[in-house]
Amino acid sequence: MRYAGIYQTILEIHQKYGYSICYLCHLGQVTRGAYYKWLNRKVPKNEKDNIRISKTIESIHKKYPDKGYRRIRDDLQRYHNTKVNDKRVLRICRKLNIKSTIKYSNKGCTRRASNPQYIAENVLNREFDADKPNQKWLTDVTEFKYYVEGEKKKIYLSAILDLYDRRIVSYVISDRNDNALVSETFDRAVQESPNAHPLFHSDRGYQYTSRLFYKKLMDADMVQSMSRVGKCIDNGPIEGFWGIIKRERYYGNRFTDRVTLVQMIEEYIDYYNNKRIQRNLGILTPFEKHRSYLQAA
Repeated sequence: MRYAGIYQTILEIHQKYGYSICYLCHLGQVTRGAYYKWLNRKVPKNEKDNIRISKTIESIHKKYPDKGYRRIRDDLQRYHNTKVNDKRVLRICRKLNIKSTIKYSNKGCTRRASNPQYIAENVLNREFDADKPNQKWLTDVTEFKYYVEGEKKKIYLSAILDLYDRRIVSYVISDRNDNALVSETFDRAVQESPNAHPLFHSDRGYQYTSRLFYKKLMDADMVQSMSRVGKCIDNGPIEGFWGIIKRERYYGNRFTDRVTLVQMIEEYIDYYNNKRIQRNLGILTPFEKHRSYLQAA
């Protein structure tokens, strides 16, 4: 209805502040007759449903402003027992002017080795699917900045991602982007899954091309795979995870101490693994996908 928004505003102001309908209709440049016709009309079921869904969408957006209409639709189905299609949610989001936060381009912090000790072939070859957990692991390092009295400081996040369920197998946060960072990340993953012998893929950062790291992989009976030079998409899923965490919790915020930034990262990874449902996992979280395989096995 053309003036539905004006009529709704008149109703709300009248109920809240007690201003006369005649005066409010005059301000809104609508007739009293048209307002009362709208007020006493029989609201179609579809419109009532849209009003109810709109309120739920607004509550989801308020809590998670990073979510676009597809993820909102998935939340409606999963957590609010409301089955709607993407197009309907998109129409409501447009009407409410709800948009997800802007996606920023990711700037990696990989430092290639000037004299790599070991280079592996791209065995993964962009085959980003897996038949079971711990079949293919991807790893990388990214940086986060915070500011103390105007001085820029950095921390580094190293993580390993499983391609089957997209869960973060292990991660380590450090003030230094060095061999110890990726070694500890790897050691934690092995400790978490001691019987895992996955294909292990990374870029050609100097930490991954060292003999020490190659020996770790061989001792764990894993096959090493590396992205080609200048081909970030070869490690696409882990790069995608960096984009997700930064878009949803980091970009647009200014962190002024290390503790708060580290807490954000730790809490987000827990949320990502246990609560952030993904459509390509069948509207499941990474850990739910992981557990469903173990239960069926």
